Amino acid sequence: MSLEIASLRAGLRRLPACPAAAPSPPPTFRRRGAPNFCSPSLRRAGAPSPAAGAARAVVETKERAATEATPSPPPVRIVAVVGEGASSPLKGATWSEVMLHTAKRLKWVDDGFEMHVFTDNFCQFKDQASAKLQEELRHADILVIIAVTSQESVKWIERNSKNIQNIISFDSSPGLSNKLGGSVVQTETKGTIFGKLVGTFESKQTKETSDVIETISEAWMRRNSDDIRFCLLIVINAYIRPVPILKNLRSKGFSTLNCMVKNCGPQILNCLLDPNCRKALQCLNQCSPVDQVCNYRCIASYESPNLEAFSLCVLQKNNCLELDAAIPEKPYIPPMVKFRGENICHESAEDLFVGWLGNLDWSWRVVAGQNPAYDQFPCQYQLFYRGKAKGSFWYEPVFQVRTLEGKMVWRRRRYRVKRGKIPGTFYFSVLDNGVVSNEFWTIVDVSDDLSWGLFHYSGAARVAGQSYTGAVLVSPDGQYPKETDDGRLASALENCGIKDWELYAVDNCSCLDPPLGIPEGSSLHCVIQVDKPKL
Repeated sequence: MSLEIASLRAGLRRLPACPAAAPSPPPTFRRRGAPNFCSPSLRRAGAPSPAAGAARAVVETKERAATEATPSPPPVRIVAVVGEGASSPLKGATWSEVMLHTAKRLKWVDDGFEMHVFTDNFCQFKDQASAKLQEELRHADILVIIAVTSQESVKWIERNSKNIQNIISFDSSPGLSNKLGGSVVQTETKGTIFGKLVGTFESKQTKETSDVIETISEAWMRRNSDDIRFCLLIVINAYIRPVPILKNLRSKGFSTLNCMVKNCGPQILNCLLDPNCRKALQCLNQCSPVDQVCNYRCIASYESPNLEAFSLCVLQKNNCLELDAAIPEKPYIPPMVKFRGENICHESAEDLFVGWLGNLDWSWRVVAGQNPAYDQFPCQYQLFYRGKAKGSFWYEPVFQVRTLEGKMVWRRRRYRVKRGKIPGTFYFSVLDNGVVSNEFWTIVDVSDDLSWGLFHYSGAARVAGQSYTGAVLVSPDGQYPKETDDGRLASALENCGIKDWELYAVDNCSCLDPPLGIPEGSSLHCVIQVDKPKL
């Protein structure tokens, strides 16, 4: 029973940490008893005035601070070699396209993460491109090989990558070697990092390497752009230098259990006596702490008042897992500036969220999204409205969940919405099953006829150690909008740093009797006129 309690998760699995950073040099202390140069008796003729001396001291202090400032860590250099023309599982996008986009998304985590992408046909010719690849390999910290099967390419890579400490291959020739932390990794399945370790290692090294491989394997098999990037971050974090957003992968051990028992005894007991709450804990125990899809499906499948009370006590009030997460600052997405030729103001931006509500029973329906944790759920309705209290604004998503027992149930959440500094930006907050999530939303674009809209969000559930980004494409009927000749929708996606092959279509086929409706006394549009839709 105590194992199930402790497995509430998110921080209870351990991955190898990087070596500790070198200690900072000892501070320089000024000797006490220095003379007071403000005293007239100590100022000689021709000596600078106190003001001049103070000014010079400020300049010298700034110069010294600049030279003594902690230098930025060296860049992490990654080289990706992919099979020429090889297709990825992401809607047929080539691996070259996927990895070039991943290189851009790595910069959102850390500007020092540099990835260069090559196709394996460069390996076969002695030209400028081949020379550039050779040069990059000489300085690479990580080599990623994907869908490379040409024997000529394999031999070329083997000859030119002997100095690289970390090499991981996916879906490639069995002749390619994998290395982690400078040690060759042998798995039962050749040509990929996946599989059970074979060979002789010291037990500690075997366990650490096995944990890394297991985490990479789970992430890679989820087949989405977030987890492809996550695979690289895992290797960086384990063997090169710490990645701050992955700090929650390290276990806090018995301090977690002690905190839970000390502060939340009644909530623990009530949860374990409640079949749904107990199933939720057992389900979460089977999920990777970084698998948002698995974790959120467990919660949505088995949510109950006792699960909410348990999470509220263990996580939100006492933070027994000692986790932390912040809203990602990158990418920065600028909001739309004009709608129907007029500058966007706070009131009109809220009206765009309200959308079709009033003419229809909902504001918008979600067509597709860029976060698989949420876009896995079918029949997503959005309700935006102004509350009875002055200045209040609310968002209520309504969606279906196919529980892990095969039942279809409706779920509903309630977010408080506050205006951002710039019209078209908003701060959302919600208490979801006992855990507070805070999000920053941006209205990226909405067509003049309201036939579609694109909203971007970045968020964090701080005490659950989860941070995330995503976007939703919406329309009045949940159908994909027809692209116009001006390519406005494609441009909006590009502004979000989103490729169309990253979007997950929401199943809007069987959406009977959604629990819609808004509180009595709520109000809708303020400045924008919305005509009846042509559905």
